[in-house]
This record gives sequence, C-alpha cells and structure tokens, in this order.
Amino acid sequence: MGIIALLYGVFAYLLFNGTLLYAVAFVGNLPAPKTIDSGEAGPYVTACIIDSLLLGLFAVQHSVMARPAFKRWWTRLVPKTIERSTYVLLSSLALFLLYWQWRTMPAVVWDVTWMAGRAGLWILFGLGWATVLLSTFMINHFDLFGLRQVYLIWREKPYTELEFRITLLYHVVRHPIMLGFIVAFWATPTMTAGHLLFAATTTAYILIAIQLEEHDLIAALGDRYRAYRSRVPMLVPGLHQRGGRTTPDTTTRPIGA
Repeated sequence: MGIIALLYGVFAYLLFNGTLLYAVAFVGNLPAPKTIDSGEAGPYVTACIIDSLLLGLFAVQHSVMARPAFKRWWTRLVPKTIERSTYVLLSSLALFLLYWQWRTMPAVVWDVTWMAGRAGLWILFGLGWATVLLSTFMINHFDLFGLRQVYLIWREKPYTELEFRITLLYHVVRHPIMLGFIVAFWATPTMTAGHLLFAATTTAYILIAIQLEEHDLIAALGDRYRAYRSRVPMLVPGLHQRGGRTTPDTTTRPIGA
C-alpha cells in the first residue's frame, strides 16, 4: 500500500504543478491552448453566469474540503495518508474544468499604453506568482501538497503535525500566498471584462477563505495565533500592525490553502 500511496501522491502533486503553471499562462494570456481572453465572445450574460459558476465550484471545493469538520468526515472514506493528495487532485480537476469551459468577455476595461507602465505591471505579475511559489517553501511545500504524507507512509513512519512558526514573508503578512495571487490576478496592462470578473471574484473568495482559515487557526492554536494576528497584518504590509515582536520560533501553515 505504501508504494501505491506514494505514486498516487506524486501523480497528484505533478498534476497540480502543471495546473498551477497553466494558470500563469491562462491569467496572463501567454501562449496556451486556452486563456482568459482567448476564444470567440458569446452573449455576456451567459458568459458571466458560466464563469461565475466555474469560479464558485472551485471556491466551494477548495474551501469546504480544507475545513477540519469536513476532513474528519472525509477521512472515514479516504485514508488519512492520502487525504491531502486527494484534495490537491480534486483542486486540479476543478481548475482544469475552469480553463476548459471559461467564456471570454473581451470588452476592454483599461489598457495601459505607456511602455514603462506595461513593463511595470508585467513585473508585478511575475512577482505575484513568485511570491506564491516561494511562500509555499517558507512553510512546508511538500506537506502542503501531500508529498510528505505519502512519503512517510511509504517509509512506514508516523505522520507528525507541523509546528506553528513564522518565517520570512510570514513576518510581513499572515497570508503571503494569497497576497501573491491577488497581485498576479490584478497586475495586467490590459484588463478585459472577463479578466475583471476573474480577479474580482477570486479576490472576494480569498478574503472570505482567509476568515474561515483564521477561525480554524484560532480554534487550533488559541492565544498563539491571536498574538501573531495582532502583530502581523493580514495582506497589506504595515497595515494595522501593532508594536511588539513575534518570537522567531513561531509559523503558520495556511490551512485553507
């Protein structure tokens, strides 16, 4: 069973990485079979409804399956060792469905023609995605995407929960992964109606998901997380940050990620 779990986890991990890499091309309108603004435009009302449903499906899957209560029920059906890998796999499938069925809405909301401005937005776009990737390694990238769990079962070792600690960007904001996504989604020199719907809806979802995640973190960690939250802003560096220092041996794993 250990080798099967390992192969399953590796497959889910590689699929998700491919999905995330495709997201860069999809959002940035880079060379790819389908992007956020490619394809023929249809009726805007129909496109808006379909795109909203696709985004909602991903949001529900991604957030509900991350909640502790759901995990307690889910692991009665799915072995705990592959629960995270299954979550990652289903997230990938929801994203693939979104890429495949997305309806373009090409009306231009803004178009930055100043070359320096366009270059600056492309740099921000890249920095946003870099922040997402690097932030996963500032916690535990392989645990976050299920590889650590299946590796341990393959080696016949017990799984141990990660400690709560703060590292690097987590000293600046509590949710650098989510901040990276927001920057990447909004930093575009040409904003279309479809892209605006995508950016606005995902940002709203992120803000809601953070509240759910922090509720779970407080329930699990209590005053340790409350103290961290009082000292480090949620998404905007320097915003509502209070005096005092966080202890260097304290991080947060994004439960809802």
